[in-house]
Amino acid sequence: MQHDSHGLPISTSSAEAAAAFGRTVESYLKARVDLRDHLSAMLKADPEFGFAQCLKGYFVMLLDKQAAVPVAAEAAKAARRLSANATTREKMHIDALDAWTAGDLRRALAVWEEILLAHPTDVLAFRFAHYKYFWTGRVRDMLASVERIAPKWSRELPGYGPMQGCRCFAHEETGDYAVAEAAGREAIEIDPADLWAAHGVAHVMEMQGRSRDGIAWLSGLERHWEPGNQLRHHLWWHRALYHFEQREFDEVLALYDRQFRNLGSPLTQSQPDYIIDIQNAASMLFRLERQGVDVAGRWTEIADKAEQRIGDCLSAFTLPHWMMALAAAGRDDAARRMLDGMRAFGDGTTSTAPDVREIALPVSQAVLAHRHGDYVKALDLMRPILPDTQRLGGSHAQHDVLRQVFLDCAMRAGRDDDIRLVLGLAARFPAPVEQRVGYAEAARRLSH
Repeated sequence: MQHDSHGLPISTSSAEAAAAFGRTVESYLKARVDLRDHLSAMLKADPEFGFAQCLKGYFVMLLDKQAAVPVAAEAAKAARRLSANATTREKMHIDALDAWTAGDLRRALAVWEEILLAHPTDVLAFRFAHYKYFWTGRVRDMLASVERIAPKWSRELPGYGPMQGCRCFAHEETGDYAVAEAAGREAIEIDPADLWAAHGVAHVMEMQGRSRDGIAWLSGLERHWEPGNQLRHHLWWHRALYHFEQREFDEVLALYDRQFRNLGSPLTQSQPDYIIDIQNAASMLFRLERQGVDVAGRWTEIADKAEQRIGDCLSAFTLPHWMMALAAAGRDDAARRMLDGMRAFGDGTTSTAPDVREIALPVSQAVLAHRHGDYVKALDLMRPILPDTQRLGGSHAQHDVLRQVFLDCAMRAGRDDDIRLVLGLAARFPAPVEQRVGYAEAARRLSH
């Protein structure tokens, strides 16, 4: 039996497979595009290594794509078949994968936390829990999870930097910006190519309205991003958000086409409908249109991909973004079918079904009503749930676009009470609404 970089046993006798396991985990933590290569090498080095099959299933599930779930479920079955002599910890990971593929995220998170209780340096259990807490809107649990294990770690441990990057993001999303920035900067000091830590600090600066600091921060790190996966697109989106707040709209569009939605890049072509890329693109186009910027035909390719994902509700937060594209492209029939798909999913028994039914569906209906000019209907749909959209997962910076949908409707409908409601929500964050591009006109209106 071999051991991982934290001394935890892994049930393979192959030193080559164990080395590939270490490279696979490192690639995942660092958001690198070579993860698939290392995973393939691990599977090839020891085809009987059950935990390797479990990792395969985990990484397939990270696609957040319904079509990928059967592949992950088969990997879980293979992992179970090959794990008769595996450690208890490895078998628990397979339990978590089974729960994840079945849509029982509460169970998966409980298993990962049980693993961490016994093995606080199990970086896979920690990082997957961090990921799913975030994408189910459980930011307080995300913070508690990292703070439970942090005292068990030291700077000398492999993965300490990525753990600090997660601390950064958890503290940022719960409003402790000083702790967040310190943790993120420490992680970058250890490894300037830590994309998640760079991302966490970028969020701090976005929330605090420090656009020029943010541009400088990301500009100083971008040379390290080339080996990165789609997370580097998200970093370019953050860079574009800073320029947006400076009203540098030409630069925003240039970054859209050259960086975070470059349709000709191999990275985009490898996963043209990856959920974070779609969120980046749709939310930025919506913001730009609100400011009177002509986005030309950029909605069309997103709408094409949205039609292919009708009925796929695995990523609840992405659903309103798909709807933005369908509505903008005038594809009302496809939009209605997407809403029907949400209703069907919402009637199911998965952990996220209530969030799709109660939040994603009415928000998506409101997005469509907004595009049709039915602003009062959109307001009525969103008003009861506007404070609760975080249940869909996603960050405060990402949810800002949903607040702007509501605000645009309120402005156009002349509903000052609704304007006050959304400005009150936006005012919970340090950047003054009077100085933010999406809110300044509304703030001036109420001040007169």
